[in-house]
Amino acid sequence: MKIFRGFHHPDIARACALTIGNFDGVHRGHQAMLALLNSEAAQRGVESCVLTFEPHPRDYFAGVHRKPDLAPARIGTLRDKLTELNRCGVQQTIVLPFDARLAAQSPQAFIDEVLVRGLGARYVLVGDDFRFGAQRAGDYAMLDAAGPAHGFDVARMNSYEISAPQARPGSSGPGLRVSSSAVRQALAAGDMQAAARLLGRPYAISGHVVHGRKLGRALGASSAAAGDGFRTLNLRFAHWKPAASGIFAVLVHGLSNAPLPGVANLGVRPSLDPHDVNGGRVLLETHCLTWPADLGPEGAYGKIVRVELLHKLHDELKYDGLDALTAGIAKDCADARAYFASAHALTLTSLQTETRRQTTRDRI
Repeated sequence: MKIFRGFHHPDIARACALTIGNFDGVHRGHQAMLALLNSEAAQRGVESCVLTFEPHPRDYFAGVHRKPDLAPARIGTLRDKLTELNRCGVQQTIVLPFDARLAAQSPQAFIDEVLVRGLGARYVLVGDDFRFGAQRAGDYAMLDAAGPAHGFDVARMNSYEISAPQARPGSSGPGLRVSSSAVRQALAAGDMQAAARLLGRPYAISGHVVHGRKLGRALGASSAAAGDGFRTLNLRFAHWKPAASGIFAVLVHGLSNAPLPGVANLGVRPSLDPHDVNGGRVLLETHCLTWPADLGPEGAYGKIVRVELLHKLHDELKYDGLDALTAGIAKDCADARAYFASAHALTLTSLQTETRRQTTRDRI
């Protein structure tokens, strides 16, 4: 997949089938839309293209109005979004900076400058609640009316639904609408099974392993942690407001041939000095319950890993001192081991298999 910041690049496709949105999480509704987009692009002999925004428009307006509560919790990082778009077969993604100029741009100017001259849209696919332009004044009807004059077709995709968890197989009961808001609600509640159903895969965060204070190596070094304490893999979550937070049983991909079980803290580490090397940043700190011997003590730094958050153990806690923190981490490790040995892990594995099968059917 080709990725561009803005659309003033000579290598951007001269014509495309386009969809527009934030695509936070790239959930099953997004995946169904992207499957349709790829099909329409192939029929027209043009590239499939996603136009997305960074920052999220609501992040921008939250900053302008100094009202941080207006900003939505972020499901995934830009890296994870682009990774999932690529996995869905998108050929080109444009990341458009959302700034004061774009916020003030009229709907007609957006059509003329971005869709037509900038991207050469031949087909535009949007969701059923799509709005665009200053004051969100542009809507599907305006886009549909502009299509014939500018040489592009317009289509609208209705909401995507999955069966409710309590519904019996084969029943025709009400479905559950898949949306980024629904994913955020599931993650905020710590319901990782519900999040996996909506996403079509386990919720995961990926990134480069970065250096921290290396405090974990000293914590519990005399315990059963093989003399190396609670070594952690540190990944920065680029947004200040993650949709999930707390302590999780996880699987780590990217360090060995098989995923490694672990326990992870996603948040701001309330028990530690806020002025440490990663102070003020949201971190995903993961302790692997087993460590590949061939990596050595420093072998993970700089590697890109993907951490699947499978089961929430509890919210972040503030401990009174390092001894209490050490005991708390040891208990979390024991609870994570118990989780992986339990029927819950087997149930989640079955759920992940089924959601992947359903996602595959959506794309066919």
